[in-house]
Amino acid sequence: MAQIFSSTICTLGEGPLWHPEEQVLYWFDILGKRLYRSDGTTEQSWDFDEHVSAAGWVDTGVLLIASETSLSKFDTRTGESTFVHPLESDNPNTRSNDGRADPWGGFWIGTMGKNAEPGAGAIYRYYDGTLTRLFDNITISNAICFAPDGTHAFYTDTQKRKILRVALGEDGFPAAKPDLFVDLSAEGLNPDGAVVDASGNLWVAQWGASRVACYGPDGASLRAVDVPARQPSCPSFGGLDLSILYITSATEGLDPAGENDGMTFAAPSGATGQKEHRVIL
Repeated sequence: MAQIFSSTICTLGEGPLWHPEEQVLYWFDILGKRLYRSDGTTEQSWDFDEHVSAAGWVDTGVLLIASETSLSKFDTRTGESTFVHPLESDNPNTRSNDGRADPWGGFWIGTMGKNAEPGAGAIYRYYDGTLTRLFDNITISNAICFAPDGTHAFYTDTQKRKILRVALGEDGFPAAKPDLFVDLSAEGLNPDGAVVDASGNLWVAQWGASRVACYGPDGASLRAVDVPARQPSCPSFGGLDLSILYITSATEGLDPAGENDGMTFAAPSGATGQKEHRVIL
């Protein structure tokens, strides 16, 4: 069972990122428009004027942050943001959601309708100064993560309850059509954020099921980590040896919410995670 890492309650906790140089966890409250940082003892936060949802690390004290209208470089020491690239800035009905840096230094970011309008979202890759749309007609973009050998990426449209896998070329762009990796529709499970460990196992938060489930490289179900919150949203590996699984959660849609809902958790995983890739700008 995961234990409480931060008792701060997020309406929609998301985007946990273990910064390998700072040895701290960052995460977001998307609906609260806030970024958090904690080393397990001291916690701080930054407020934004729009929804923020995911980040990649650029340097010590510097993140690439995805918001509802842009990608921006954020300096956590000064609190200053520097515009990098627009992200559906001409569409007031969408916002960013799940995202992660890839092994080439690119950044994949998904969007979705603010009210989960069907098919309103997409998944993009920011690489070498260019934002490229990879997949469209997505309702709730999630589970963006990468195999440790860089051969495949994973993603899901949560409402379809299927995690897809797509082969990547030498430049990190999709080299084939996506295929099915795990189908959770028969179990009625909702795949949310996900991360792949150093052995190629995929760990996915299952919204509404109070757990993060682990699937092998062949898609076989291996085990699960119980989370004392109903809506776990995304996992991230961290800690000195990358063996701790950090997990965000949400109170969104819960009436009433439980006492732990919306908190952020930590659990020994029994696995070793991948070091999060640096975003190259």
